[in-house]
Amino acid sequence: MRIAVVAGPDPGHAFPAMALARRVADSGGEAVVFTGTRWLDHARAAGLDARELPGLGRGAEDLDVDAGHRIHERAASMSTQLLPALNQLMPDLVVSDVITVAGGLAAERLGIPWAELSPHPLYLPSRGLPPVGSGLEPGTGLSGRARDAMLRAFVARDIRRGRLQRGRARASVGMPERDPGPRARLIATLPAMEVARPDWPGTAHLVGPLIWEPASRDIELPPGEGPLVMVSPSTASRGGVQGMIDAVVEALRGNSDPATKWRMVATVLGGQQLDLPDWCVAGQGRQGPLLDQAAVLVCGGGHGMLARALLAGTPMVIIPGGGDQRELAARAQRRGVAEIVRTGPGGELDPAAVRAAIERVVGDPRYRAAAQEAASTAREVRDPLSICEELITGSQV
Repeated sequence: MRIAVVAGPDPGHAFPAMALARRVADSGGEAVVFTGTRWLDHARAAGLDARELPGLGRGAEDLDVDAGHRIHERAASMSTQLLPALNQLMPDLVVSDVITVAGGLAAERLGIPWAELSPHPLYLPSRGLPPVGSGLEPGTGLSGRARDAMLRAFVARDIRRGRLQRGRARASVGMPERDPGPRARLIATLPAMEVARPDWPGTAHLVGPLIWEPASRDIELPPGEGPLVMVSPSTASRGGVQGMIDAVVEALRGNSDPATKWRMVATVLGGQQLDLPDWCVAGQGRQGPLLDQAAVLVCGGGHGMLARALLAGTPMVIIPGGGDQRELAARAQRRGVAEIVRTGPGGELDPAAVRAAIERVVGDPRYRAAAQEAASTAREVRDPLSICEELITGSQV
């Protein structure tokens, strides 16, 4: 089995692609990852075949255009640039990230079967759900269903515009405007983070979170025996809350009770220099061991970090930014695994609100029990490699 995995450079998309490639390689197959240059050395150091995804450099003309242009029209150009490398490799299957449309389009142009990788819950519109991103629970009763129908009507125009943009992008590279879509969708989340819908696609399969870490060392924890608060600011290139680490430090400062004296560890991907008190540390390091020891995780609500926490049974305080973080935070709160702290009108964080949420989550064992129950749903997922094998052999997926 030879698979090409295509994903953009954002960690929330690149890392699941790396994780899938790792599983393919560990099973005896061949996997090549096409992604941003930022992660190539990390992937190669881990023994993966990782190559630059051509066309990722964003020109000035892309800075002020809408998401439809960035996702679809740029994808057409990128697919043309990807064709030579993909044609030389000639994989049995292409797995393309949900927002890196170029991979699927290039595969289709070469006649290679392809699957879509969603490193989060299924976000396709549904006739039984409010629009994704609203964070709302599905309405019940006549009034609730009417509310959801009205909200769906509000976003229907944007959905139609996106489909038109996709059709034009396909036509620009000689493809039929009608998009047949992927052969399968790999939904890389826990069942606990999904919501029931009446129109779940038969080609969509829950495969569980795909976890990969670029770090290979552990962060040395601050001294003491007090509860450990882990902080992981958002890695999203757009919409993440700023100043999260400083806000948590301020929230926890001044507690002199030895029995509950907080300790804090923050994981960062860059080389930021932070001025922290002696009960706090920050750096690049493996997140898994920290989650195993943390009393609570404070994060932005991106799916990668949220999924890691749930797999470890670690409860959370979520400070959501933009994108899908509000949706994921709301689902986590409804599941009982997290408390939400919202920013003010100017994006500011109230340290008192952060501290109150941390104390609630750490002080109530029901949050951890709910996180552990969510982790147990991982037993209900399918093996993504078996789905890939079925797509390659043409058997029933």
